[in-house]
Amino acid sequence: MFNVLLHGLHRAAMVATVLAGLVAMGTNHLGFRYFTYRDRAARTRRQIVLFFVFSALGVAMESGLFYAGYHGLGLDGPFASNAVKALSIVLASAFRFGVHRTWVFQHEEPAAPGPGRGAT
Repeated sequence: MFNVLLHGLHRAAMVATVLAGLVAMGTNHLGFRYFTYRDRAARTRRQIVLFFVFSALGVAMESGLFYAGYHGLGLDGPFASNAVKALSIVLASAFRFGVHRTWVFQHEEPAAPGPGRGAT
């Protein structure tokens, strides 16, 4: 999507990176919820809010890194812009993976055995 917007439709670089990031955010939610973390806690309002807050921070991080390389370092050719985009995706994805795994899709704690529940 990024390349189609930037190089195919000649949209501004920041518009292309933010729009591509927002589309990725939506598909990531589906992938995380139904595939990657399907064994974790059931979907709750808190989980959805945290997912989109942290994902938006990831899009902002990715866009900032891309801006620094594309505009700040002048890496604006087709190959260079893709290299900067790839690096920004990797770094922002590491952040998102960590916070999603740790705070958004947490393991449910098993219920502690109580009186009459087989506690020995």
